[in-house]
Amino acid sequence: MLFTSSNRIGYVLKMYPRFSETFILNEILAHEAAGMKLEIFSLRPPNDGRFHEMLAKVRAPVTYLPSNRPKVADFWQLIGQAKREFPDLWPVLDQALEEDTRDVYQALLLAREARARKIKHFHAHFGSVSTTVARLAGHFANIPYSFTAHAKDIFHESVQPEDLRRKLNDATDVVTVSQYNLTYLQQHYDLAAKRVRCVYNGLDLAEFPYQLPHDRPARIVAVGRLVEKKGFIYLIEACKLLVEQGRQFQAEIVGKGLLKAELQARIEQLGLEDYVQLIGPRPQGEVKKYVQQAAVFAAPCVIGQDGNRDGLPTVLLEAMALGTPCIATDVTGIPEILRHGITGLSIPQNDPAALAEALAKLLDDSQLRVQLAGNARRLIEAEFDIRRNAARVREYFGVTRWSDAEEISQPEMEVV
Repeated sequence: MLFTSSNRIGYVLKMYPRFSETFILNEILAHEAAGMKLEIFSLRPPNDGRFHEMLAKVRAPVTYLPSNRPKVADFWQLIGQAKREFPDLWPVLDQALEEDTRDVYQALLLAREARARKIKHFHAHFGSVSTTVARLAGHFANIPYSFTAHAKDIFHESVQPEDLRRKLNDATDVVTVSQYNLTYLQQHYDLAAKRVRCVYNGLDLAEFPYQLPHDRPARIVAVGRLVEKKGFIYLIEACKLLVEQGRQFQAEIVGKGLLKAELQARIEQLGLEDYVQLIGPRPQGEVKKYVQQAAVFAAPCVIGQDGNRDGLPTVLLEAMALGTPCIATDVTGIPEILRHGITGLSIPQNDPAALAEALAKLLDDSQLRVQLAGNARRLIEAEFDIRRNAARVREYFGVTRWSDAEEISQPEMEVV
């Protein structure tokens, strides 16, 4: 596939890099491998403290837009400068009347930077502040934009339906990461969602080599932010049930988050210190090792009290690619990939007893582990190859000379 030198895409992200957003990193690297020229614009400076090794492979320059709320004088000075560059600015400023001043300020800066760097299209991840800024900058500089909607930006109680409706209407195209999300948007936003398409997050399969899970120690692993929607409290409760059955095992939860103290307190309250550990965040290379050394991967996701939920956890895709048999709940888009008894074991949410039963089944049955893991890997190869899925996203940028999605054949999944 070929891209002209002027077809430069601006990726607008709330924070870059962000430890938990490997799916964005995968997409950027796939675009660059295909020859696309990107510029990354981050609205906030990074604060995670830990970053993935793959970041070193990204060639795109990163611009951090000033994130402090502007002084009034600075705000009006920037409008005056932008007015000289964009003669039609005054009429389109109406688009900013209901927006936060900081978002408008950053959008004006982004519009100027994009014009200077010959950006032809904006793409934002998450339909929240990053899309707000991309949308406004697009209006100011007459640059089209698209965005990918994930989960919190769709389902959380803080989502303002009219705001999301405006973004869906204005965008040239919208991507979302599961059929569940697509159906929800179509049901709740009717005609405004007519341009939404489902494109799954993808993996660079060469970075996730498959290993047979037949001979592994009794180890359970879970990975994710320590927040309600990940459902880790139910994994801890399930581990207590396994202990009561007299089982010997180790469970490791990798990640950080607001619920760390609460989860640790529950572990201690149940006397599980010798069985369950909160490992904290780890680089992706170490996370892979934790997953590959486990007999079972658990993703007990739930729909939070605030409406927040996972669209389709990328870490579940990674575990399936690596060959670790998975147990997950039947919420949101998870059933699209974790098919009970075929590519994993599915359980209801908020049900530690069902989780404990499934964990015991996989810990005991190495033949079942191998069968589920093999089917899961074939599914990932068929539907989650990042080269193919990123190519589908590029179709919405309107800059390719031809569709490069057709250059990668679609394998079929063989179930055994």
